[in-house]
Amino acid sequence: MSFAYPLFLWALAVLAIPVIIHLFNFRKTTRILFSNTRLLQQVKQETTQKRKLKQYLILASRLLFLAFLVLAFAQPFLPATEQITPGREVTLYIDNSYSMTSGVGDQTRALDAGLSFAREVVELFPADTRYKLLTNDFAPYSNSYKAKSELLDLLTQVRLSPLSRTYAEIRDRTQEEDNELFWISDFQKSTLALEGAAADSVHSIHLVSLPIENASNVFVDSVFLEDPFMVSGQPNTLHVRIRNNGVKVREGLVVKLTINQVQSGAASVDLQPNEVATVKFDLAQGLQGMNRLELSFTDFPVSFDNLFYLTLNLSSKIRIVEVGNGSGFIAKVFGNSDLFSFRSFSPGNVDLGILSQADLVILHGVDNPDAGLSAAVREYQLSQGTVFIIPSSSGTGIGWRSLAGNLPITKVDNGVMQELDKPDFQNPFFENVFEEQTAALSMPRAKPLISWGSDRSALLSFKDGTPFLSRTGSTYVMAAPLENTWSDFQNHALFVPVMYRMAASGHRVSQKPYYLLTERLATLQMDSLAGETPVMLTGKQEIVPSQRRNGDRVILEIPRFSVEPGFYTAHIRSDTLGLIAFDMDKRESLLDQWTAEEVKSLLGGGNNISIFQPAAQGSFTNEIKERYLGRQLWKYALALALLFLLAEVLLIRFMK
Repeated sequence: MSFAYPLFLWALAVLAIPVIIHLFNFRKTTRILFSNTRLLQQVKQETTQKRKLKQYLILASRLLFLAFLVLAFAQPFLPATEQITPGREVTLYIDNSYSMTSGVGDQTRALDAGLSFAREVVELFPADTRYKLLTNDFAPYSNSYKAKSELLDLLTQVRLSPLSRTYAEIRDRTQEEDNELFWISDFQKSTLALEGAAADSVHSIHLVSLPIENASNVFVDSVFLEDPFMVSGQPNTLHVRIRNNGVKVREGLVVKLTINQVQSGAASVDLQPNEVATVKFDLAQGLQGMNRLELSFTDFPVSFDNLFYLTLNLSSKIRIVEVGNGSGFIAKVFGNSDLFSFRSFSPGNVDLGILSQADLVILHGVDNPDAGLSAAVREYQLSQGTVFIIPSSSGTGIGWRSLAGNLPITKVDNGVMQELDKPDFQNPFFENVFEEQTAALSMPRAKPLISWGSDRSALLSFKDGTPFLSRTGSTYVMAAPLENTWSDFQNHALFVPVMYRMAASGHRVSQKPYYLLTERLATLQMDSLAGETPVMLTGKQEIVPSQRRNGDRVILEIPRFSVEPGFYTAHIRSDTLGLIAFDMDKRESLLDQWTAEEVKSLLGGGNNISIFQPAAQGSFTNEIKERYLGRQLWKYALALALLFLLAEVLLIRFMK
């Protein structure tokens, strides 16, 4: 224990005054004469013992009153466990992701509670302390230290952000010597990526945990069209997967679909704890052009993800160009004129202008393409065009080998007809292709004409592991001709979805229905580019993202630090290129949390990591004071002084 004003302890000398008064009775005695004092002497002896006890108790009360009164003026305190040095630098990291809208304590938002705790830190530290405020936005003001008044002003400007940060990002931004970090967060498991992390023992980290009450949430897991090739005027079905992340049963959750600000449908769904359910909406046949779709439902109290945005850009047909002497199977697959624009050319009579604008070019049985065709296809590949190469049964050559990327193509002398192995159902290429993922799936048979060794990433393979259909970059290569003597793949039910997937992967005007803010790139097609004028995104903000152009396409880098969820129109001046929907990463909707003790353990559990677990504002303030200012005891000393003063009064008044 220490004293703020130790000189006051000299006042303890006043304790001698009551002792002196007790030892020397300064009252004058009066003599009274009695004829017989035998009885009086007995009474005197009995009352003297009681009087002495009363005097001792009064003396003790006076001494203790004076002692604790002096101690109160000396202001005793228990020293702080963590000393404050002059000119200290403190970093305040406040997690302002959308999960911080959840309630803590008395239903206060976690973000508001975190800001209050940050203000307490600033108010309690010395005036010469410098502060750095860091949020998920990594805003420019976080690059320099601020004075107390500046920091308090910045705290009033903190708003929710669609961004989440991993521990590695936070660590890299806050690694400074002689710096203390107050990490105020809900410590969300899905976004922090703490596994395998370790904190540097040089830096002091103070964990301020904000445990969310009733952490249960419903959100949109994914959305997809039943028929990915949707064109104007064609019916389709929208599949929406809803996830219940929590222990509560949700019955009768109503999901609404709004198209172009008009409600188009509603569906009710029951969700068991940690269950995913699918609801379906039939899309109107009259949709044309660019359409804004919103999925909404009511989920309280976590409501930041109750709205999901997606778009339907109904554009032109998919352009397919076949070069070669086809057997007719390709023409039948792409024969739907509402979906596809199919053209077929012989190898010596190719319209190179049409080929350069195609979404998918199929080299069907072209053994030795001439120099002009090879150059045109290679240039098409360089512009990210999609090519599908099917070998010829004539076997006169494989002059197209240079167009197959880095695959080491060789001919097979004695191919044997064999069954293909089951596809990888988890491969994104086969997403939503199979209703049931069963091992009893019947597979086609084929006899390889060419081979390119082992390829573990092949889309389809034979039973012995030899690849049948592989993709390298945007080029697909098949090992057998599309002829009945070589394969029955063209007659199998798997043939149509595989060909459709190839066309979809190369569809240059295809627009993803939505982008998550964790994705890096978005691609748009333009018929013409007006000079060097950049593409602008206009929505809740006007943004000119980083971009690069490749032929008739522009690739935009999604500016995740400045984009909020919603719809954005991509345009060059007055020319509208497309409509883009941005949504938050669904990991933000997973509210499972690490406890502060678990975070400390995952970071190494060193003594440099301390934990604050504020149940309320007052307890957090007291904990800060005890750690950095010590524990003040003068109030207790003053209370004891008053207690012993009261004891003295009661002894004098009531003790006979």
